[in-house]
Amino acid sequence: MAKGRYIGPFATPAALSHRGRPCFPYPPERLNSDIIRLPGQASGIEEAPCGRQRMGEKLMRTLVTGGAGFIGSHTVDLLIAREHEVVVVDDLSTGRRENVHPEAVLVEMDIADPELATLFHSDRFDAVVHLAAQPSVPRSIQEPLIDGRVNILGTINLLECCRHSGVGRFVFASSAAVYGDPERVPIPETAATRPLSPYGLTKLTAESYLRLYHDLFGLETVALRYANIYGPRQDALGEAGVVCLFVTQILNGEQPLIHGDGLQTRDFVYVEDIARANLLALGPDTPAGVYNAGGGTASTIIELFDLISDGRAPRVHADPRPGDIRDSVLKVSMARRALGWQVTIPLADGLQRTWEHFSPVG
Repeated sequence: MAKGRYIGPFATPAALSHRGRPCFPYPPERLNSDIIRLPGQASGIEEAPCGRQRMGEKLMRTLVTGGAGFIGSHTVDLLIAREHEVVVVDDLSTGRRENVHPEAVLVEMDIADPELATLFHSDRFDAVVHLAAQPSVPRSIQEPLIDGRVNILGTINLLECCRHSGVGRFVFASSAAVYGDPERVPIPETAATRPLSPYGLTKLTAESYLRLYHDLFGLETVALRYANIYGPRQDALGEAGVVCLFVTQILNGEQPLIHGDGLQTRDFVYVEDIARANLLALGPDTPAGVYNAGGGTASTIIELFDLISDGRAPRVHADPRPGDIRDSVLKVSMARRALGWQVTIPLADGLQRTWEHFSPVG
């Protein structure tokens, strides 16, 4: 796959090449998790002389939105372990300050705020990993305006900041929700997209904006359609929260409910594997496009429950949830070829790590 070609269902040739700009990193003494609020505060970001290595070399300066959240904080941890300089943008509406790595700088800001441009122009970034989102499917149905503001307008705001400040690469957290109820599984990237919720629609719309910014302005954009992610630091928000929900309910002595017959299938992937996919998508040789990111293996909800409960709680069934997708498993061969990525943590091992994280006695 040649560099410059957009890979995925909307693939068209890129129109323009992207031109990099000088970087203005924080001085080393500023690399901590202090909160920075923009604009105009004394604790605001200051420009510093450019003296760091650029993309493709030892260091990269990366902005991570949603970096105080579940997936974002694990991604930040991995980026810092790989010697990236990381700035986190998070409004802390669902993220937690304590999740942020101490060597990352945390900027408390809404991604739809026009003042975000101030940050981009004062502190030039090599790349952006965009993980901030309104993640709840039920809330997207109840409050579609909020869902659209965050997931569409917030993404456009970031893309505009990248366009005007010389960012070279943009990695976006999309979702298997763009497919809706699939005609067959495993689901390839070329499958029909029929979202069943405003959440899925906003993710699909954002993908289209990524493709346009690649074609019109040469921004190297990669969208990763995540499957059901689980692991430490997760909460029960969104569809992917079933693992956390089962674990915390059993630990609290509550009875989890299996909706329907429990034979519906899902594709579960451990959060550290997804963090690694985000890292690999930043690579300069990764072609722009859309890639599935999942385990590629079907697990029924009953199988999941049995692995988590291990006899600690009985199976109790409840009525099916309206609009629940029957089967959702992703085909991940494109990500293997283009990113060199595949899962490394089996489901049983990942569930054990998750249990130990939430259990007060391990």
